[in-house]
Amino acid sequence: MNNHQDWTAIRSLLPYLQEFKGRVALALLLLTLAKIANVGIPLTLKSAVDALDPQQQEIIYLPIVFLLAYGLLRFTSSLFSELRDALFAKVIHHSVRRIAGNIFAHLHKLSLRFHLQRHTGGISRDIERGTRGISFLLNFMIFNIVPTLVEIALVTVILLTQYDNIFAIVTTSTILLYIIYTLVITEWRMRFRRVMNETESKANNQAIDSLLNYETVKYFNNEHYELQRYDEKLASWEKSAIQNQTSLSVLNVGQGAIISIGIAILMLLAGQGVMDGSLSLGDLVLINAFLLQLYLPLGFLGFVYREIRHSLADMERMFSILNQPIETIDKTNAPLLQVQHGEIQFNHVNFHYDSNRQILQDINFSIPAGSKVALVGASGSGKSSLVRLLFRFYDPQAGNITIDGVDIKEVQQQSLRQAIGVVPQDTVLFNESIYHNILYGSPAADKQAVIAAAKQAHIHDFISKLPDGYDTLVGERGLKLSGGEKQRVAIARTLLKNPQILIFDEATSALDSHAEKAINQELQSISTNKTTLVIAHRLSTIVNADTILVLDHGQIIERGSHEQLLQQQGHYSTMWALQQTKAN
Repeated sequence: MNNHQDWTAIRSLLPYLQEFKGRVALALLLLTLAKIANVGIPLTLKSAVDALDPQQQEIIYLPIVFLLAYGLLRFTSSLFSELRDALFAKVIHHSVRRIAGNIFAHLHKLSLRFHLQRHTGGISRDIERGTRGISFLLNFMIFNIVPTLVEIALVTVILLTQYDNIFAIVTTSTILLYIIYTLVITEWRMRFRRVMNETESKANNQAIDSLLNYETVKYFNNEHYELQRYDEKLASWEKSAIQNQTSLSVLNVGQGAIISIGIAILMLLAGQGVMDGSLSLGDLVLINAFLLQLYLPLGFLGFVYREIRHSLADMERMFSILNQPIETIDKTNAPLLQVQHGEIQFNHVNFHYDSNRQILQDINFSIPAGSKVALVGASGSGKSSLVRLLFRFYDPQAGNITIDGVDIKEVQQQSLRQAIGVVPQDTVLFNESIYHNILYGSPAADKQAVIAAAKQAHIHDFISKLPDGYDTLVGERGLKLSGGEKQRVAIARTLLKNPQILIFDEATSALDSHAEKAINQELQSISTNKTTLVIAHRLSTIVNADTILVLDHGQIIERGSHEQLLQQQGHYSTMWALQQTKAN
């Protein structure tokens, strides 16, 4: 990451801080008071030591005021620091929450194209590391780097005004050398950190992908193969991690040497001053206390700078997600879709994912309000792409799609998708209860509505017989349920949504013949008077459709009712005869 990217990442955090301007200002005031108290501690200590030094006066007395002031300043410094941290906690954690929420929302706005290519494990790890990096950056950059530099400046001024210039020169030189060394070595170390992040994300991707496909791994007896691939990625991570730790040791040793030499020189100078009488014992204690006081934050400054650079590297990948362009965007002040009748029109639609491979060519058909249109065709003919276009997961390259005469690109996507219900071929459920998965169709619905939808989908009896009933967990992607059970849950979920337009994407493909007949009767009932689009593999399920469209290589090659298409003796007729032969 270059400096421009660093500042871009830092600037992107400023809007979140502005929300708490008052809190930030008060925290900075407490920070200033804490540092002033901190610098005052060695001064009171010097006065107390000088008061106790028999060489400075004949009568030794207990300097109660200085000792009390010393204790009070120590407590005050600690108190103001803790109050500052407590006050700023809301700023940090609320900012992290807002940023994580924005990224989560942005991910949901990204196109299906992005999500078909993404690696879930890597993205989740990038977000986790990035939000942790933001928390560190906000906390330590504002409350450690700046105050440490302020404290160094105050100490340098005191040394310049109260003592020989050589003390300030040695102190400043030590600090500058320390900072330059830290910057140079840290930049060198960053390459190892970046490789660590990249290899860790790759290993995480592979592990999650392997676990999600647990059954496939078992079917092919490839546990050892998966472990070998995972270990290869971890080996790269291990190499980078070792280099990272070794380089950290080089950094720490160098920092320690610079500080130790600086302290040794200053203490020799101060000791000589006490011996020749130009400095008191209290001055020696003060210089020593200042050096120790600077040593701790200076050592911490090196750590903070390293971690900030690491945090920026971690944030780099996370913010790259926010830079992913959104393909389908609502127009400014786009109205809500008001479905009056539900008539759908595809007007000369052309579409491709890749310009080298056309998916749909001059698709032109209408679904009158309340009617049922079926799409049939071989796999890859473009049936699912039509559904994705209707949902506006993508926009066509040519032509348009209207509902009740309104171009779907002119209305808010949320209202468009609210008006459409889909039962997909491949039902994926959340790793939650059956109740939660049905309720997902309409989160505001009550329990009676959920049960009614389950009854309509002929799954209520099955759920009732389960030990935990509707509270039964379905497992990752619904793996604890059979294909037919998942399909019924999906149907119940869509029934609960109760949309004006229905899409059945081979909705009964996972059911046996008996269940398919029962569900098809129910689907026929619920789709009455609703605009319905059916994607079918089994032609027997769509014989009652008002219109059947036959797709082949992205073009509509035949259209008509079941009887009309059989009379044409074309592509549909051949498919029907083939399926009837298989059925017998």
